[in-house]
Amino acid sequence: MLHKEQDEQDLEALRSGEPLAFAALVKRYHRQLLVVARAIVGDVWAEEVLQEAWVSVHRALPRFEGRSSLQTWLYTIVRNEARTRLSKESRYVSLDAMAGSHDDSLDALDIHFKKNGHWQSSPANWHTDSPLQLMEQDQLRRCIDHTLTTLSADQCAVFTMRDIQQMELQDICNILELSNSNVRVLLHRARLSLMQVIDRYQETGTC
Repeated sequence: MLHKEQDEQDLEALRSGEPLAFAALVKRYHRQLLVVARAIVGDVWAEEVLQEAWVSVHRALPRFEGRSSLQTWLYTIVRNEARTRLSKESRYVSLDAMAGSHDDSLDALDIHFKKNGHWQSSPANWHTDSPLQLMEQDQLRRCIDHTLTTLSADQCAVFTMRDIQQMELQDICNILELSNSNVRVLLHRARLSLMQVIDRYQETGTC
């Protein structure tokens, strides 16, 4: 509901021609979209791809009909721009192939997670409700930000889209062109890495 209300406010401002509306949209989404661009094309082209995507967004806004959420639409444009770049460079490798089949890894992760992606039991030292709330603590947020840079590109993208942006799993699958099982495993692995950082921080006060 919050995303829907924010989308409506953003679209109203953008379509009314408010001069700062597009800049606000870029500020709100740029970092998260860069994560996805990086997951698809790597560090070398990610920023350039995202700049091209923002140009495409600006041009396409008058035609946006709201059939999907604004957020999903933005991610899809970034995905398409990234694929176009890879095609131009003749190095296209799908994320599904990069991630490989991780189904065999699920059993080991069941210690912490149920099949639907929820915790078997909440980590004992977590005193807030979600990764988003945890990241509101400045020092812990810096620890988490650093840890995100150490994850693989696809783990970082899936974690950002699911736990930070709170996107639906199926939308993530569609945007990144990954199977549901691969998305689940990537998300589990990212969460385990972040869980270790958060547990250590709450025990020691350091990363």
